[in-house]
Amino acid sequence: MSKGIPAKSSALVVEGGAMRGIFAAGVLDAFMEQQYQPFQFAIGVSAGSTNLIGYLAGNHGRSRQILLDHARRTDFLNWRRYLKGGHFCDVSWLWHASFDEVPLDVGHYLHQQVPLYAVTTSVNTGLAHYFEVTGDNMHQLFPASCAIPLMYRDFPQINGEQMTDGGLADAIPVLKAYAMGARDITVVLSQPVGYRKRASRLPVLMKPFFKQHPQMFSAVLSRTARYNQALNFIASPPADCTVNVVAPPADFGVGRFCQNPEQLEAGYQAGRRSGLQQVSGISEATNNLEAMPLSKIATG
Repeated sequence: MSKGIPAKSSALVVEGGAMRGIFAAGVLDAFMEQQYQPFQFAIGVSAGSTNLIGYLAGNHGRSRQILLDHARRTDFLNWRRYLKGGHFCDVSWLWHASFDEVPLDVGHYLHQQVPLYAVTTSVNTGLAHYFEVTGDNMHQLFPASCAIPLMYRDFPQINGEQMTDGGLADAIPVLKAYAMGARDITVVLSQPVGYRKRASRLPVLMKPFFKQHPQMFSAVLSRTARYNQALNFIASPPADCTVNVVAPPADFGVGRFCQNPEQLEAGYQAGRRSGLQQVSGISEATNNLEAMPLSKIATG
């Protein structure tokens, strides 16, 4: 049963980005260390959704462990398997193996009062879907949210509908959070402040691979515009909304499929510093009875 969301609520939005999610893992661990959880609901996309379940379940260090261990195994990323017709990123294996081997307090998540919504993209319509994570659907929902098109060759089904990576239709769901009533939004990004997605010819070259799924291809073509629309909202939110931004530093060295443990650890530590900075900045403003700025930025 869905938990009620009050009007003018506070929301936490976490972007995906595959291995770049190590930054959000550090941010959310810092929040846990400071017992910082002022949110009424959370929305996660792809790796952002799996980072958030660890945060809301209270499992400090879980996401870091998975990204530094399971996500670096050939069971997850494997070019040879891909060239033979298999998955490059086996997101189903990653979710189920890490669930079995790294403790996740599902009971704590289910009993706390902050619902988590994971974003997926419908293969049939190309539209974003926002599902509340439950004990019954999480084993289908998290792989679906993380299923990068072409890199993961299956389309997991949710309620009988084929789904793919949520980042395709709504990579940074701040507008959705606002539509759901959030007026204080904290967003954890995977790219540094000032980043803008540029149009690429690559989607056009990929068109033959989407022959059977034209609406999903339409979502691929419009992804840049939607992504930058979300960034515009973050940079200039409505007058009744405050957006707090936690973003990687300009020299963030973790790529989408990074396998270097030193770079991943540095990315985690950058996230942790940014998370601590975010909490510290809010505490200082509260202690000084100062009004929070319209848009507050924390970078590692």
